Amino acid sequence: MTLQQAHARLTAPGAPFETVPVTVRGVEMEVWKHVPATAAQAFERARGHGAREFLVYQNERVSYDGFSRAALAVAALLAERGLKKGDRVVLVMRNLPEWPVIFMGALLAGAIAVPLNAWWTGTELAYAILDSGARFVFTDAERLARLADLPPAQIFVTRAANPPPGVTVLEDVIGAPGHWQDLPQGQMPAVALEPEDDATIFYTSGTTGAPKGALGTHRSLTTNIFAAAFSEARNALRRGQEPTPATKQRITLLAVPFFHVIGSLSVLLPNMAAGGKLVLMRKFEPAEALDLIEQERVTVTGGVPAVPLALLEQAQGRDLSSLELITFGGAPPPLSLAERIRETLGAMPGQGWGMTETSATCTTHSAEDYLNRPGSCGPALPVSRLKVMKDGVEQPPGMAGELWAFGPNIVKGYWNRPDATAAIFHDGWLKTGDLAVLDEEGFCTILDRGEDMLIRGGENIYCIEVENVLVQHPAVADAALIGLPHPILGEVPAALVQTRPGAAVSEGELREFAAARLAAFKVPAQVRISGEMLPRNEGGKLLRHVLRRLFGA
Repeated sequence: MTLQQAHARLTAPGAPFETVPVTVRGVEMEVWKHVPATAAQAFERARGHGAREFLVYQNERVSYDGFSRAALAVAALLAERGLKKGDRVVLVMRNLPEWPVIFMGALLAGAIAVPLNAWWTGTELAYAILDSGARFVFTDAERLARLADLPPAQIFVTRAANPPPGVTVLEDVIGAPGHWQDLPQGQMPAVALEPEDDATIFYTSGTTGAPKGALGTHRSLTTNIFAAAFSEARNALRRGQEPTPATKQRITLLAVPFFHVIGSLSVLLPNMAAGGKLVLMRKFEPAEALDLIEQERVTVTGGVPAVPLALLEQAQGRDLSSLELITFGGAPPPLSLAERIRETLGAMPGQGWGMTETSATCTTHSAEDYLNRPGSCGPALPVSRLKVMKDGVEQPPGMAGELWAFGPNIVKGYWNRPDATAAIFHDGWLKTGDLAVLDEEGFCTILDRGEDMLIRGGENIYCIEVENVLVQHPAVADAALIGLPHPILGEVPAALVQTRPGAAVSEGELREFAAARLAAFKVPAQVRISGEMLPRNEGGKLLRHVLRRLFGA
C-alpha cells in the first residue's frame, strides 16, 4: 500500500485517526478529530486507567490513581496561592515522579507551564524565570541551590532536607510519591480550557543565541498524542497487515529529560493517554539503562540518537529481548543507526523530525520504511504539511531548500519576542532553518541546519552527508563536522570522530575512507580521534562551538 493510500484510509470519516478541518488563528488546517483537545481532556483519559502502574523511579511506584490525586492536589494548591489563568509556572528538576504531577497540575489550574533545562546554571535559570515572568517556581534541592538570589516568585521545593525560609516543601502539601494514592480524590478545577489557550513555554536550546521561549497552546501540546500510534498503524498497512489495537501495556524507559519536548510531548503525554508505564532515571547512564530494561521488561526506549548509540556499545551479553522499538529525534542520527539497532538489539528503529517550535514530532519514520530509507526522517503526519522553499519559491521534489512546516502542532510564536516571531512564522507556516529535500512520496531528508552548512571555495558542504560517510567506517561510532577558517577558501571541513570501544583508526585512514566516497572538496582537511562521546546539548544536537574550540578555532 502506498503512503498516500495508507494515510487516506486511516484518516477517513469514521477511522480511528480521522482528521477534520478547523480554523486555527485565522488559518484552516487539519486536526485529529478524536485526540484530546486540551490537557484537561488528556488528564481525564489518564485518570481512567485507575490502579494501573504509571511511574517507576528507583523503589518508588506510582499508579495512575496516585498520579491523578497528586496532580489535582497541585492544581488546588496553586489556586489557593492565587494563581490566575495564564500565570506562568516554572518547573525545573530532574526526572522525578513529581515532574509530571506538577506539569499536569499547573495546566489543569489554567497556568502556562514553563519547563526549564535542569542542566542550566543559576544565571541561565534566572534569565528564563525573569523572562517568562513566572509567579510560581517548582524545583528540587539541587536546582534550588543554584538560585542563590531567589526570584520574585512563590517557590516550592521537593526532596530538600533544609530549605531556606519562605520556600514551601511540596511533600508537606501532597506527601511523598508512595503515599499519593492516600490523597483525597479531588475535583477538577473550575477553569475553562480551550484548544487555543496558551499552555506551555519551552525555551529553545540556545545553540545560536539567547534561548527564546516558544509559546504553545493546548492544541499544539496534545497533537503529538496520536503521532506514534498513527505511525504504527501506517506501518502495518504498508506491510500488508491490518492495524490491531495494543493488548498489553507499553513500558517505556525515559532516557531523556522531561524538560525536553521529546520527553514531555512525545513520551509523557502519549503514554499517559494510552495507559503506558514510564520507567524514570535520575540521569541517563547506559549501564543503569540496560539494567532497567532487563528488570522492568522495557518495550520502548530512545530519545535522542546518543541514547541508542550508547546502548549499542554496552549491549553485549544483556537480555534485551523485551525491546520492541527504539525511537529517537532531536538531532540527525548516523546513517547506519537503524540497521545496527535491528541487528544488534533485535528491535525496530524509529525516528522523526521536529523542533521545539513544532512541539516535537512533525514527521514519523519507523520499521521497514526507516530501514529502507535510513537517510530520511520520514513523511509528515496527516495533520502536518511540509514544503521546501528557495528564494520565495516552493521547490519541486528532489530540489533542496529551506524546510517550512505547517499544522496544529506549530507554536504561536516566541514569548515577548514579536520581531523574532515575525521573522519565522507566516500564516501558520514555520520557517525551520533546516535545509531539506522532499521526494515524490513526501519523505523528507534533512540535509543540514542552515547555520551549519559549510562553504568551501564556493562549494556547499552538508555536514550530515560527511558525518554519515565517516560513521560507515567500522571503527567509528559517531562523527561531527565543523568548518575551520581558511585564508583563501573561506573555510575547510574538519572532523572529530568517536571510536567504538576497542577500535583503533588513524587520521590518514579516515581521510582515505572519506575520499573514496566523497568529492575531494568534502573530505575533511583535519580529523581528530577520540574515545569520548561527542559534546551534545540536552536535545542531542552537536555543540559545534565546543568542537571549534577543540580545534583552536
